[in-house]
Amino acid sequence: MDYSFEHEAYLKGYTAVCGIDEAGRGPLAGPVYAAAVWLPEGLVIDGLNDSKKLSEKKREALFDVIKENAVAYGIGFADEKEIDEINILQATYLAMRRAYDNMQKACDYVLIDGNRMPPMPVPGETIVKGDAKSPSIAAASILAKVSRDRVMLEYAKQYPGYHFEKHKGYGTKVHVEALHEYGPCPIHRKTFLKKILG
Repeated sequence: MDYSFEHEAYLKGYTAVCGIDEAGRGPLAGPVYAAAVWLPEGLVIDGLNDSKKLSEKKREALFDVIKENAVAYGIGFADEKEIDEINILQATYLAMRRAYDNMQKACDYVLIDGNRMPPMPVPGETIVKGDAKSPSIAAASILAKVSRDRVMLEYAKQYPGYHFEKHKGYGTKVHVEALHEYGPCPIHRKTFLKKILG
């Protein structure tokens, strides 16, 4: 992983490049989160990687390091009601735009993880598996994942029967069994439950 994508954007004349990634597209419950991170070019953060490849403890440690070292960052989300209303893809785009809008300083070029470009006020590019290639996107993946996990731990206290602390809303056996026993709770994505609950 190096800053080659960021560097190419700077060579084109852009002055502020951020990476954007999401967390929580697949779960049956809770919000989808996104983060945008503008890192100083060349900054080496030890252990920085795609959030899915890191332990929870490592992500938590890097969360603070990223926030302290970033030139700017923003975190945004779309909740389960918005997901049900506009679908998960559009809700993910909305979370990404909110993350961008929440940055302390505006960026003029965005690097997006994946192969689809959300509507953005500035130009940018998509990078497949970008969270393993671009430090900016990797940093964004960690901020998004940790932010979402923390929210799901709070929901676990409100709705203890579903064991959100264990699976963060993903469709594990424990989660599906709880759904059959208790039915959906207020943070479940109703459109995601049709195949499970009929």
